[in-house]
Amino acid sequence: MQKENTFEVRTDLAIESRDMYVEREEEKDEIEGVFVKDKDINGVQVTYVNITEQGEQKLGKKKGNYVTIYTDGVKKQDTKTEENTAKVLSGEIRKLLDMNDISKDATGLIVGLGNKNITPDALGPLTTEKILVTSHLFHLQYESVEEGYRPVATITPGVMGVTGIETSEIVLGVINNFSPDFVIAVDALASRSIERLNSTIQISDTGIHPGSGVGNKRKELSKETLGIPVIAIGVPTVVDAVTIASDTIDFLLKHLGKEFKEKDKSYQSLLPSSFSFGSKKLTEKDMPDEKQRKVFLGMIGTLTEEEKRSLIESVLSPMGHNFIVTPKEVDAFMEDMGHLLAAGINSALHENVTTEGMFAYTK
Repeated sequence: MQKENTFEVRTDLAIESRDMYVEREEEKDEIEGVFVKDKDINGVQVTYVNITEQGEQKLGKKKGNYVTIYTDGVKKQDTKTEENTAKVLSGEIRKLLDMNDISKDATGLIVGLGNKNITPDALGPLTTEKILVTSHLFHLQYESVEEGYRPVATITPGVMGVTGIETSEIVLGVINNFSPDFVIAVDALASRSIERLNSTIQISDTGIHPGSGVGNKRKELSKETLGIPVIAIGVPTVVDAVTIASDTIDFLLKHLGKEFKEKDKSYQSLLPSSFSFGSKKLTEKDMPDEKQRKVFLGMIGTLTEEEKRSLIESVLSPMGHNFIVTPKEVDAFMEDMGHLLAAGINSALHENVTTEGMFAYTK
């Protein structure tokens, strides 16, 4: 029997919805109707999630294919890693295009969702600025277009709070007049983990809700609403205060657990004077057992993930303090992530464009 979910954690990532279901239901990793596969591609971790109709009812995510790419290139400002990630992204986009029977000469419309005046929501517009636009050449100078390119156009519809028009209506109006064969929509997302901010890219063929990154979902952009296949590309750029507080408690427990295991296994070694805050990598293996958690943090240490988040939410929300938060380096992160996404999209859509070449171009 499914347990009552007392607090809905804000996340747009299918892999996180799956993890939350496992935690809440205390089930094994296998969920009927949800198929997960991990793969390493040139040092980049990729997770594939396929959700059937049965899985859709359990996770609350539309049935279809979801691909999650993990990369720390943007956070570390590592150009080589960003370039490698762009190459992997390009390959995954091509796979989804093939799975949705989109031919190599099909016309594409790239939609940059979000508000370009708000940095963490500007990912879509920043990406479309770097897209290689070619559709006008096919109409005006067809003889000058070499093989290996397809017609591509872009649009940045803005947000309803600025335009006064539903984003889906603007996009549908363009589709009715421009007649593309498919849409690629790029938007900022929200995550339930601070570690995933600007380090996770989700691609799916299920469509997208504009504004979901800040909990303001508008009418979805999908094959059902637009009449053509929609490939959605999103990156978590914000989390809420509940997530930050909850993750901080987990990090603290993992740090204490790691200190306890590595030192003389006495609680005296955990005093602040003995802390060694280095560049540690904390994992679930560092989490202390329930008895130790109770010693460290009392009742708070014994709460389940859902109970902990529900408690924090019940404290912050009535005071209006459950803020939506983004990293202080968001300006550089958005610029680099926009470059990365554009390089991947350009290479995926145009056979003659390489990620290496486009990455140099977008930089």
